[in-house]
Amino acid sequence: MIERYTLPEMGSLFTDSRRYQRWLEVELACCEVLARENLIPPEAMEAIRARAGFDPAEIDTIEAEVHHDVVAFVTCVARRVGPEGRFIHKGLTSSDVVDTALSLTLRDALSILLDRVDALRRVVAELARKHAHTVMAGRTHGVHAEPTTLGMKLAVWCQELRRHRTRLEAARTEVGVGKISGAVGNYSSLSPALEAMILTRLGLAAAPVSSQILQRDRHAAVMTTLACVAASVEKFALEVRGLARSEVGEVQEPFEHGQAGSSAMPHKRNPVLCERLCGLARLMRGYAVTALENVALWHERDISHSSAERVVFPDAFITLHYMLCTLTAVVSRLTIHPERMRANLDRSGGVVFSGKVLQALVEAGMVREEAYRLVQRHAMTAMEPGAPGFLDLLGADPRVTRQLTPDQLAACFDPAPFLRH
Repeated sequence: MIERYTLPEMGSLFTDSRRYQRWLEVELACCEVLARENLIPPEAMEAIRARAGFDPAEIDTIEAEVHHDVVAFVTCVARRVGPEGRFIHKGLTSSDVVDTALSLTLRDALSILLDRVDALRRVVAELARKHAHTVMAGRTHGVHAEPTTLGMKLAVWCQELRRHRTRLEAARTEVGVGKISGAVGNYSSLSPALEAMILTRLGLAAAPVSSQILQRDRHAAVMTTLACVAASVEKFALEVRGLARSEVGEVQEPFEHGQAGSSAMPHKRNPVLCERLCGLARLMRGYAVTALENVALWHERDISHSSAERVVFPDAFITLHYMLCTLTAVVSRLTIHPERMRANLDRSGGVVFSGKVLQALVEAGMVREEAYRLVQRHAMTAMEPGAPGFLDLLGADPRVTRQLTPDQLAACFDPAPFLRH
């Protein structure tokens, strides 16, 4: 992902140096277990432990010759160790190291995302409680429906984030496995018992069965989970954008001192952060599709997934991390205009209470179909420019006043019943 959207906490997990460090952790865990089982001389393990290291620039130089990144890495590490370096990578195939190290990285990345989801959920919940009784128009199809509250809207977000937390935890479990099972997964060099000991040292479970690689349905499940979280971020950001339109003006995203909204129009205060989040969500769906395409490989493995994963894994995690952090900042500093919310609710002439009027007329004895047509006709009239208010129109209709007293009719226009639960 480009630097513009890369925050250090997540970006640091996907640098070349961090990737090589993870590879080294896997190699050393293997050596430690083999030495403990007397499959590597103890003195060799001492030398490996003391001198194992790498230089990314040297790895690049070697790879330019051998055209294989793991071979280049192992060669670089072995040179630093000296003669005992011949025991490094004993019994392993490249994917034993690469896939197991990738699981470590994705597990850590998912933990960071879980923290960020928790942080976002906290600020959303705080704002929901603060505005539990801030009345606004509920909208369906973009049109006024019935009164609701901003707190109710945010409570929906909060529970959605709670569900995403469960999904991310499941994704972390899904990818929290490794494999040290050799070139086609049949343990031709190292036993399942050794694999279990190595992976235990790394804090991973052993995949029950693997080919040369960990099966990519696991990774596809992770990536689709990330795309689902991003879709909700987009949903929340789109809501802010809709409520920030000039004609609505109920909320505004943060606007810094000295910030410019337009090179030509100084008055502009555009919801650029939320627009950015909506755009990045499109990338996230693309990354998920790529991960799904990587599930089907030839036989025990081909390499068609590798090049794509070098792009989509770092980009997806870095992007979603940025999205969650940005939305947290937006929500925590959201400008809210309760008075504009109430004014917008009243702007439709009271027709948002039509359902209560319908219900009251039916309870008073009117046939529902007749009541519906009556209420609908007055509501449509009330929404015409310059027309009387909905309550006034109803109060002047004897078919209504025969059924409802003025107090009963007025009670239908009280927002309180909509909010009591």
